[in-house]
Amino acid sequence: MKRFFRIAAFVLFLTSLKAVSFAQIKIVVFQSDFGLKDGAVSAMKGVAMGVSPELKLYDLTHEIPAYNIWEAAYRLEQTVTYWPAGTVFVSVVDPGVGTERKSVVIKTQTGHFIVTPDNGTLTLVAQSLGIEAVREIDEVVNRRKDSQKSYTFHGRDVYAYTAARLAAGAINFEQVGKLLPNEVVSLPYQKAELVGKTIKGNISILDVQYGNVWTNITGDLFAQLKPVYGDVIHVVIFHNKQKVYEGNAPYSQTFGAVAKGKPLCYLNSLLQFSVALNMGNFAAKYKVESGSEWSIEIRKVVK
Repeated sequence: MKRFFRIAAFVLFLTSLKAVSFAQIKIVVFQSDFGLKDGAVSAMKGVAMGVSPELKLYDLTHEIPAYNIWEAAYRLEQTVTYWPAGTVFVSVVDPGVGTERKSVVIKTQTGHFIVTPDNGTLTLVAQSLGIEAVREIDEVVNRRKDSQKSYTFHGRDVYAYTAARLAAGAINFEQVGKLLPNEVVSLPYQKAELVGKTIKGNISILDVQYGNVWTNITGDLFAQLKPVYGDVIHVVIFHNKQKVYEGNAPYSQTFGAVAKGKPLCYLNSLLQFSVALNMGNFAAKYKVESGSEWSIEIRKVVK
């Protein structure tokens, strides 16, 4: 019996140790649409360091186009899983700052924390990573001291402060605030699906440096068309269901498989279906953008 209790106590100790180390990984990753021309990003990091100088602070990006909630949602999904479980992300793309939109922290089923306004920013990670729990930030407790009269910089006064306290172990997840239902505000978009012999999807993002068009059509879904390199793919792009582009492009392994300036289809570094011009800018040439209102349809051209 004594041996049983010793084993049980040891297991309990290991469990608690794991919980402590998991909660106090001390990493905070920042994302915003602030840019780096002024001191906004530095102010957020200063607040975090004021909570604990032991924190490790990193940037996801601060070049989200102003007010572009969709791109914030995409960049989170693109990045979160590459970081260790327990990492705390702060995402501040907040055109509704100071309004009734909720300030929340979600814990994903992968064990990551995201501190953000609940305005659609969590659309993609909620679906791909799953939500373990959602808590509304209690600003009576989790707000930078003497900031109550500031209504337009919650990234500094609420989100950076709360994230730092959570990452440093000054609070646990339950102390963030009241528990909410496991749901978040979601932006509508075309989910990737096979309809007959056509695959429909969303234009998730542009490869901004080169103008390549990246979609949410996975390589596994694309494989259902049974493509081989050299097959011609018919591509139709829509904005708010209005056709913007229609054309054919070969499915290629590399950009150099087609002549300079010619279109091609390929799987990008995330193994998602994409469209490009070799040494050209597809998005600029055909006035294609990305976001929840942009969609694409593809099918294999049968010879």
